[in-house]
Amino acid sequence: QVQLVESGGGLVQPGGSLRLSCAASGRIFSINAMGWYRQAPGKQRELAATMTSGGSMNYADSVKGRFTISRDNAKNTVYLQMNSLKSDDTAVYYCNARGISYSGSYYADFDSWGQGTQVTVSS
Repeated sequence: QVQLVESGGGLVQPGGSLRLSCAASGRIFSINAMGWYRQAPGKQRELAATMTSGGSMNYADSVKGRFTISRDNAKNTVYLQMNSLKSDDTAVYYCNARGISYSGSYYADFDSWGQGTQVTVSS
């Protein structure tokens, strides 16, 4: 009932930049948090950056100073600006959103994931 659509992945050279977008749609009452997670080949999924509804942010140490998470509340969209990309940033990036959905007068928590978008950093 809550869908996330990601875009912006692709192939970039080391030192380059990329901006990921994730738009949430459906019967959304409120979004508590949105964020980005990534999974490299042979590794477990890890947090890259998250943002709560109050605007607090959390970044993985490996991306601090290079990645910036932002949001557009009117569009229920979260972005991840990635600068100074490194080869070890190569991964599938997944958008995540948590909050409360509704159906008529019924409300329920949701925890939704996007389909993932590939980011490859290579020369």
